[in-house]
Amino acid sequence: MGLAKVRFGNRHQYCSVLLGAVQPRRGDQVVVRSTEGLNLGEVLEILPELDPQLLNSANCPYVERLATASDLAQAQKNRELAERAFHFCQARIESRRLPIYLVQVECLFDASKIIFFFTAPGRVDFRELVKDLVQEFRCRIELRQIGVRHRAKMVGGLGICGRPLCCAAFIKDFEPVSVRMAKEQQLSLNPGKISGVCGRLMCCLTYEYSTYQELKRHLPRVGKNIKLPEGEGKVIRYNLIRQTIAVELPEGVEKEIPMSQLKTPPSREAQTDSEE
Repeated sequence: MGLAKVRFGNRHQYCSVLLGAVQPRRGDQVVVRSTEGLNLGEVLEILPELDPQLLNSANCPYVERLATASDLAQAQKNRELAERAFHFCQARIESRRLPIYLVQVECLFDASKIIFFFTAPGRVDFRELVKDLVQEFRCRIELRQIGVRHRAKMVGGLGICGRPLCCAAFIKDFEPVSVRMAKEQQLSLNPGKISGVCGRLMCCLTYEYSTYQELKRHLPRVGKNIKLPEGEGKVIRYNLIRQTIAVELPEGVEKEIPMSQLKTPPSREAQTDSEE
């Protein structure tokens, strides 16, 4: 029994699913059954190895069948229903003057439920809005509040690097990001330069953080005196990309030396400071 990587809908949601007796090819449309019911997805890749833990999971999604013409027609109806629901909900939000930003609308494959994704500055009483939606569409309605990072993941866009947003392209789960990560990488702490389109710290700050930590672990801390052929000098900054250390000599002269030329190993205190 193999695995396939499948993409669902327009939420950039990816999932590994069991193939069972179905043998799809890359690019095929398949109907997947999960705990949420049926869903239509596109096979992106056939995975060669099977994680044994998935076989023991009763909740693991699996491919029920290759999509038929009827399935594709149903998916098209769902997209049209979702578009109509979006415009109707947006009109009701404006009519009721609710502080809601509607992000996206999705329908379950069997159209038994419509999910409205939105952001809001706080808790919102949308009970009357739900009544309007139920009366209009005659099915189960769910209003799901999401954060600004998930909104960026759904909507997509381009980052300041010029590439598609990482969250929309490949990030599955968000990791905590802190200003300390920017400090460790000697980046500007200007919010405009380290924040993404969502207004939060950029996810890419986590990518090289552990590497910078490892590099600094073996270096003397800033402000510590080290021995050089010219005499003692005080460490004033690092350049981890160039692998150099800037040292201030007693006469006030600044000198940049390669890290490989350090004659004295860092003290235990310096290592402790770099780990904190």
